[in-house]
Amino acid sequence: MSEAASAGVGSGGSPTRAQVATARRVVVKVGSSSLTTPQGGLDPQRVAALVDALAAVRLAGREVVLVSSGAIAAGLAPLGLRGRPRDLATQQAAASVGQGLLVEQYMQRFARHGITVGQVLLTVEDVTVQSKYRNAYRTAAKLLELGVLPIVNENDTVATKEIRFGDNDRLAALVAHLVHADALVLLSDVPALFTAHPDTPGARRIADVADADELLGVDISRRGSAVGTGGMVTKLEAARIATSAGIPTLLTDAGSAAQALAGGDVGTAFAATGKRRPTRLLWLAHVSDAQGSLVLDAGAVRAVTERKASLLPAGITGVRGSFSAGEPVDLVDVDGRVVARGLVSYDAADLPGMIGQRTGTLGSELGAEYARVVVHRDALVVLR
Repeated sequence: MSEAASAGVGSGGSPTRAQVATARRVVVKVGSSSLTTPQGGLDPQRVAALVDALAAVRLAGREVVLVSSGAIAAGLAPLGLRGRPRDLATQQAAASVGQGLLVEQYMQRFARHGITVGQVLLTVEDVTVQSKYRNAYRTAAKLLELGVLPIVNENDTVATKEIRFGDNDRLAALVAHLVHADALVLLSDVPALFTAHPDTPGARRIADVADADELLGVDISRRGSAVGTGGMVTKLEAARIATSAGIPTLLTDAGSAAQALAGGDVGTAFAATGKRRPTRLLWLAHVSDAQGSLVLDAGAVRAVTERKASLLPAGITGVRGSFSAGEPVDLVDVDGRVVARGLVSYDAADLPGMIGQRTGTLGSELGAEYARVVVHRDALVVLR
């Protein structure tokens, strides 16, 4: 286990917990297994317990955005399905039926506390395409301004395998960035991150993590229930996304929601390590699929990773894959290790003739449109 993780084993009361407890705007994500029965239907008692915890925070003057799984799971029983379907069409059908049931439960429960909720369904494009991102932000901001508690979910009824977040943990981290949240709380059926599987004798809770990127040697094999899509891996990835963008994150089980939001010594707290950056860079690093790769010489690798420079044709030694200008590509070293990802400025077919040449030479020989960088530093993220 890394020093970053071991420093927090068995301890609590960290500054990160204090940040969560005092966050003016907090995003809370809850997984399907925390809301449903083992058979797949919604569990009214679990929903009520979660709502009571969130309502207390909201009525204390803090803003809450809920990212809720459960739409597909809620639709299983009404459709006579015994488990989560594997094919996309049936998943979408279940989501179509279950989404209404899920939101109805939330509306009724929050109404008892005098809180109005609003449904927000998002696709990947809504948080990565600039024009749609701005619209999504305006919608969420206006709901919060009006005192409404937004309930966010991926729009499973229309999303395809190619344009999905893949899990609501990742969606929650991106939503936390989207709404300018001060903290992120991930709720599931797992009470914390442990040094070994929780059922293993001697396994200890990791209370605090200084840097999620350096978390090594811990057991992340535990997966959620049969109705969920995520496991500990997706939660750690969400923590990395959020903390790298300056958002402290807390992971615990849904039953500890009230304690977590009050800064109690529960779960695992991940300290913020970075600062806010453009959402498209978060998308590049954590959501996008590279359409190809560019092989860089040693000098170009140093320029991109150490000096935060743009990638020029002179530093490229090879081009792999088929891609168009504007699509994401991996930047790899001569040994094939991915060092960065960025939005390429040229089609794959145009690059082989440019390899190793200076931009000034290309501009004079091929025209001014070729006298530009291959990947601009503002559209590039270094990957660890």
